[in-house]
Amino acid sequence: MNRKDLWLLILILVVGAVVAIINPRFLSPINLSNTANLIGLFGIFAVAQAFVIIAGGIELSVGSIIALLGVVFIDLVALGTLPWGVAALLVVLLGCVIGLIHGLLVARMNLQPFVVTLCGLLIYRGVARYYTDDATAGFPFGASFPTLEWLTTGRFYGIPHSLIAFALVTLAMGVVLHKSVLGRYFFAVGKNEEAARYSGINTSAVVIASYVLCAGLTAVAAIFIAMYTRSISPSSHGNFYELYAIAAAVLGGCSLRGGEGSIVGVVLGTVLLQVLQNLVNLLGIPSSLNFAVMGSVILIGVLADQQISRRSTLKA
Repeated sequence: MNRKDLWLLILILVVGAVVAIINPRFLSPINLSNTANLIGLFGIFAVAQAFVIIAGGIELSVGSIIALLGVVFIDLVALGTLPWGVAALLVVLLGCVIGLIHGLLVARMNLQPFVVTLCGLLIYRGVARYYTDDATAGFPFGASFPTLEWLTTGRFYGIPHSLIAFALVTLAMGVVLHKSVLGRYFFAVGKNEEAARYSGINTSAVVIASYVLCAGLTAVAAIFIAMYTRSISPSSHGNFYELYAIAAAVLGGCSLRGGEGSIVGVVLGTVLLQVLQNLVNLLGIPSSLNFAVMGSVILIGVLADQQISRRSTLKA
């Protein structure tokens, strides 16, 4: 854990203590369990976003991907078209294909990541709405899938399975990012793509891998979120989720210029965002201010990153 992560952990503890003092319900088992569940659900695609940001890109279509793949998953399972295990695998593969398309457009066609993923945000949302004829997709009344429901929304000694899944994803992605050659390539490409290319790194493949990894993990999150909500309105499901992911990554020390960040930081950023949202709910503050909180968090994170970068440059 670096100094940034340590300060973030201290901030989480301070905010948590303040919230608990203001409203003791914060420490109630039900509230902690619900918060842990949300940390798990949002944390998976926040970690996914981190890979793209570290590699010097951005993924703005996260919410729309979650809406589209969630609709597809529910439809396949509810209609009994495929066994739920096969449907889940197919959805993850579809996510990887979406990531591959984004990566190819950015790395091989030299399009701006902002433009590519912004178009994806619009396209996937539109496809989801067309797929359902702009109606809500959900499970029929009385439909039950015990094993699937237990795996995605169940609890192990009170710990939500979504949080356990998030922990497993975090451990696996921590190894990929911080202990593997591919992880070092992500940092190198994000820091200076041209220098990485001259050093013999296949930068195009690295950029493509970051988008495939991001969309694949986002597809996993889409399945968990679909089972959590059990119904999806394609016009609103997943709206602004990309902001949650970007905010968590920025709070966790990921620089929007690329080349910086850590998995531990993203986990702490996710926790802080959910604690702040819980604070908003417990204090009876209008939920519409959630977006103001997220926007402020991103702005403060970018300003802090800029100041740290300037100090590092001056010291050098």
